[in-house]
Amino acid sequence: QVQLVESGGGLVQAGGSLRVSCAASGRTFSTYVMGWFRQAPGKEREFVGAISKSASSTYYADSVKGRFTISRDNAKNTVYLQMNSLKPEDTAVYYCAADPGVLVTAIPRRYRYWGQGTQVTVSS
Repeated sequence: QVQLVESGGGLVQAGGSLRVSCAASGRTFSTYVMGWFRQAPGKEREFVGAISKSASSTYYADSVKGRFTISRDNAKNTVYLQMNSLKPEDTAVYYCAADPGVLVTAIPRRYRYWGQGTQVTVSS
């Protein structure tokens, strides 16, 4: 069982930056692929990016590639999403998720555990 708690969301102007964090409970954090997803009002949940267990590889959606960076600190049981050059269309609730599988994936059903989400609002 893994519990995930996101933090760091808020309101930021277009072009600005924000970092959201996801803290995990338990001693097995390093055995999970970690992913970030987002959901805007009236839209389906969307893959943002994911990071492998050892942080050796990352995978991003085209919509955020070059602007967002995922990192993790296994000693602190935390995964981060650094968001730069934010756009109004990045406005959404951002969720972190944990996948016990082997490969980094964008498929939501592969992720077994989910956080409650944190709101990110980008004003124009």
